[in-house]
Amino acid sequence: MVRLTRAQQQERTRTAVLAAARAEFAEHGYVEAKVDQIAERAELTRGAVYSNFPSKRALYLAVLVDMVEHSATDEVPPSPPRSTAEALGSFARAWLERLPLADDTPAFGQMQLRSLARVLDDEPARGALAQVTRLEALLLALALESCAPTDAGQVRQVRRAELVLRLLNGSGPFADTALGFGDPFDVAHACAHLGGLGLADTWDPPHLPYVAPARACQDLWTPPEGLPDLITERRVGFDEDGVIAVLGINRLGAAEETIRAARPGDRVTVAVVTSDPAEIGRLVRLRIRDFTRCLRRVFTPDAWPRLHLVVDDRGLLASATGVPNADDSTEHAVRIHKGELVARADGRGAAYAAATAEVSNTTRSKRAAT
Repeated sequence: MVRLTRAQQQERTRTAVLAAARAEFAEHGYVEAKVDQIAERAELTRGAVYSNFPSKRALYLAVLVDMVEHSATDEVPPSPPRSTAEALGSFARAWLERLPLADDTPAFGQMQLRSLARVLDDEPARGALAQVTRLEALLLALALESCAPTDAGQVRQVRRAELVLRLLNGSGPFADTALGFGDPFDVAHACAHLGGLGLADTWDPPHLPYVAPARACQDLWTPPEGLPDLITERRVGFDEDGVIAVLGINRLGAAEETIRAARPGDRVTVAVVTSDPAEIGRLVRLRIRDFTRCLRRVFTPDAWPRLHLVVDDRGLLASATGVPNADDSTEHAVRIHKGELVARADGRGAAYAAATAEVSNTTRSKRAAT
């Protein structure tokens, strides 16, 4: 008889719980599903379920993340879209492919939609979802700006991306019902037409001129290994010059400040931190991984920004950059140059300050001498 290690037993238990939970949620939906029934399906105790997942919501989010991670992906490289309208229409069609089939049960259809209706039933969770949606709009905008910026009338595409996501997600608590109403092809056509809409979209946040400069430093550091990038689904390396912004879930809007201010050639890494990795951390993983898979169906690799996006739920990257106790309101950023941390900033505007920081002459001369 083969004896399993503790880690192997934990993984087997977790796999059994996920399989049982998926069956329970698909049959009864999130609200009516019972943890006791999930434990019975998995032939485990209620305590064994909660030892792996601290709440029903955490378990539901884990099931959706597992569905996304194991969903089939289209490996055929897309052809570059010829216009913003074509890109938006293609993105909408990729997004709408998640609509449930006619013979799917209502509960499974909600899972297929990655629906969070009646799941995020408190203000912190809804606020986190709003921040993540804002980040999704930025990712779509950056892809649009890279592939076809000239036919849309302006460089920044964030407002256009926000309109598209509002249309695809619905505009209120009945968003799931709205997705089942009317013809999905009409929605895709409407998104394409937004490509020709004239918008005065500029980047000029009023607080940036008042942001304090980053503090110069010259610190060695040891970056963590193996952090997965939610955009490319590859492991992140930190061997390039650039900026790392450690942002709490309530400060994700600062991601655009980092990207817009970064110098050509910089590698920007946004590390999302939260005090609730079981729920909010999984929410970020679910939404961004699902979203970027739709983007990869439309945009070629050269349209991706020089951006890494990681969920730092164990605080490894935060600690390595000097923030041992990061929380939902953290905004801390550092500039990396030739393997050293050469500038630091904290608080509102920190991401912008680090992105605009220069390597000091003293630092340059010390490196030259060595």
